[in-house]
Amino acid sequence: MKKSLLAFALLVATPFAASAAEGISYNYVEGGYTATNLDGGADSDGWGLNGSVAIAPNFHVFGGYTQQDFDSQNFGYDQWRLGVGYNHEISKNVDLVTRVAYEKFQVDDFSVGGVRFPGDNLDGYSAEVGVRGALTPHLEGYAMAGYEDGSDYDGDFYGRLGAQVKLNQNWGISGDVKFADNDTQWLVGPRFTW
Repeated sequence: MKKSLLAFALLVATPFAASAAEGISYNYVEGGYTATNLDGGADSDGWGLNGSVAIAPNFHVFGGYTQQDFDSQNFGYDQWRLGVGYNHEISKNVDLVTRVAYEKFQVDDFSVGGVRFPGDNLDGYSAEVGVRGALTPHLEGYAMAGYEDGSDYDGDFYGRLGAQVKLNQNWGISGDVKFADNDTQWLVGPRFTW
């Protein structure tokens, strides 16, 4: 029975793996150190976790979570992101990628001069398009352009660059940098791919 289930799982997973450009997987989890540098404001840092799972040929779901604290302040914030992506092979080693996501930004309660201020919850969305490619057998990268907006904050265009150095078939070191109008966010850490 176990061998039959394993054979069935491999048979079902084969088209998902073949739908991406050679050397690119949409099945991974990564985590690590994250930071945000604000223009003219307090910087923050903390930890983050991202992941993606292929759900059909050319489609994947993805999500991310970061928890950061402001430097020299006693409060922080959480950011959530959950979405769906479409990947289309445009050459042997390059995919065109489009993604849409729900975004949530939660600021902790904080105190100033003994006065307590309540935190805030902001909901929004993002959409991005770009390319992701295997540059060499041990290096892949991506470049994305996106737009994010919400009911409680103004919309903003952004750029996102990322890369992964593959240590072996499953493990690598990844980095992601997002450039927006007033801030730069980045994450670096290990990635496990299957």
